[in-house]
Amino acid sequence: MEVHHHPHVEKKGFKEYFLEFVMIFLAVTLGFLAESLREYVTEHKHAKEYAQEMISDLKSDTADLKYYINYTGYGVGKIDTLIQLISAKDPRQIPSGKLYWYGLFGGAHGSFVSHDATIHQMESSGALRYFTDASLNRNVAQYDQLCRRWGKLEEIDIGIYTEVRKARAKIFEFKYNDAANNIYLANKTSFNQERIDSFMKTNPPLLTYDKTLFNEYLEMIRSRFLPNQLKDADTLLQHATTLIDKLKKVYNLKNE
Repeated sequence: MEVHHHPHVEKKGFKEYFLEFVMIFLAVTLGFLAESLREYVTEHKHAKEYAQEMISDLKSDTADLKYYINYTGYGVGKIDTLIQLISAKDPRQIPSGKLYWYGLFGGAHGSFVSHDATIHQMESSGALRYFTDASLNRNVAQYDQLCRRWGKLEEIDIGIYTEVRKARAKIFEFKYNDAANNIYLANKTSFNQERIDSFMKTNPPLLTYDKTLFNEYLEMIRSRFLPNQLKDADTLLQHATTLIDKLKKVYNLKNE
C-alpha cells in the first residue's frame, strides 16, 4: 500500500505580507502621483497657451482703448467749448464757423468692443480652471465684468447718439458740417491748426438760430455722459494693463 506524502508548504510570515502590501501600495501611489504630475504638466501647458492668447487679446484692447480715450477726450474738449460759447453769448454773436467746428463733436462716437474670444472660450469649455492663481482669476473676472458693463452702456449710448445726430441736423447744414468733418479727418493724418482756424473764421449759414433747438442739442449731448465714458475707458485700460502684467508674471511670459 502506497503512502502519499503531502508537499510541505512554507507559510509566509507577517513581515513578508506587510512587505508585499507596502510594495503594492507604493506602486499604486507612485502611479497616482505620476498621473497627477502628468495632468498638472498638461494643464499648466494649456494654461500658458491660453495666457499667451489672452495677452494678445488684451494688447488689442489696450490699443483700441487708447484710441478711444484720445478721440473721445478730444471731442469732449470741443463740446465743453461749445457749451461755454453758447452759455456766454447769443449764437448770432458767434462766428458760425466756430459753431460748426465745435458743434461737430456732439455727434462724436468712438466705439470699443473687447477682444474677448479667449475669455469666452475658456468660460464655455471650463478651461478657466487651468488658471490656478486665485488673484489672477479675480483679475480675469473683474475685467470680463467691466467689459460686459461697457457693452451694455454702449448699447444705451448708440440710441442717444442717433437722437443727437437728429438734433444737430436741425441746426447745422449738412454740407458745411461735412466740410468741418473733412478738416478733422485730414488733421488725423497731418495735423494743421491753420486749417481749423481758417474754417472757424468763415461764416457758413446755419439752418436756425433758435435758442430752443440749440438748448435741445446741448441737453442731448450732455445726456450721453461722455466724460463718464472716458473714466470707464480709463478704468478698463488700467485693468487690461494689470491683467497683462499678471499673466506675464504667473506664466513667465516676460517677452510676450
